[in-house]
Amino acid sequence: MPFGEIVCGSPGSGKSTYCYGKHQLFAALGRPISVVNLDPANDTIPYPCAIDISSLITLKDVMEEHGLGPNGGMLYCMEYLEANFDWLEERLKELGEDTYVLFDIPGQVELSTNHDSLKRIVEKLTKLRFRLAAVHLCDAHSITDASKYISVLLLSLRTMLQLELPHINVLSKVDLMSQYGDLDFNLDFYTEVQDLSYLENSLSASLPPRFASLNMAMISLIEDYSLVGFETLAVEDKNSMIHLTRVIDRATGYVFVPPAGSSAPPGTVDETSGPPASRPNTYALFTTASGPLKGDRSDVRDVQERWIDAKEEWDAYEKRQWRKEGELVREEAARSRTIRERNPPPKSQDVDMA
Repeated sequence: MPFGEIVCGSPGSGKSTYCYGKHQLFAALGRPISVVNLDPANDTIPYPCAIDISSLITLKDVMEEHGLGPNGGMLYCMEYLEANFDWLEERLKELGEDTYVLFDIPGQVELSTNHDSLKRIVEKLTKLRFRLAAVHLCDAHSITDASKYISVLLLSLRTMLQLELPHINVLSKVDLMSQYGDLDFNLDFYTEVQDLSYLENSLSASLPPRFASLNMAMISLIEDYSLVGFETLAVEDKNSMIHLTRVIDRATGYVFVPPAGSSAPPGTVDETSGPPASRPNTYALFTTASGPLKGDRSDVRDVQERWIDAKEEWDAYEKRQWRKEGELVREEAARSRTIRERNPPPKSQDVDMA
């Protein structure tokens, strides 16, 4: 049973960049990972692509053959993939059961909000015993404006209800927040979706008075469901990527799966050579795995300090640390060369065969 993610979000939210960063992170951690591109319009893929939908269908061909526009053509491509799901299934089986799979989804929001093809594709993947989580990326710039923030909340809520998967909403590009000016509230107000009635004045100032009742109705709708919350992401920051990976691993259940080859107590059924989801959980402590996350960038207040309140100071500090690490690496390399020069390998002697 492989684990994986459905990476969705509006255009420009950083889906492909996130997939590339996740591929680099897992390569460094030694976790097998494969990225599946399901965007038939994405012809500049930055990451190593294990499966590419363009070998099945492309948006350009659909638009030329059927006279459809970009959005209609994208819906046709998803319906075509649904009808030819066996093409995807065969290629997924070739990846193996231990591979973590990222599905890079097109940016058209209607695919994840009100069109059923993607939903049915996800259902077929779960029937193949995939354990998936939906990772919904939203540009952090949206929290700088009350109306944009409410729009993102409604979009996130609709996506959660449509896909019916363990769901993580993410404010991406949080490292660029300092460029957008001061926020009206602290970052945790937006990530925890606190009392939205505080946004009433901002919404009333940006919209005509006749929309006041509509604004409060949308706020009430979001608060009545009480489902939406956000994690933060700076894709070039290692600590941010590791924290988000831990959150996703808890959502999919990966944290409860022991490493391959781990020993089991006497008397237990030996399934150590089986797929990840069927291996016995010998050492994982459920209370620890499902408890509060601890570590760098795990607290949203630390994220605000790093990327908003004291970004320049932190940038300077990290540059100094990187410089020190580079000096240590150079010193270690020089020391290794010195040791080799002092202890040269013995010269081979000619053997007298006479």
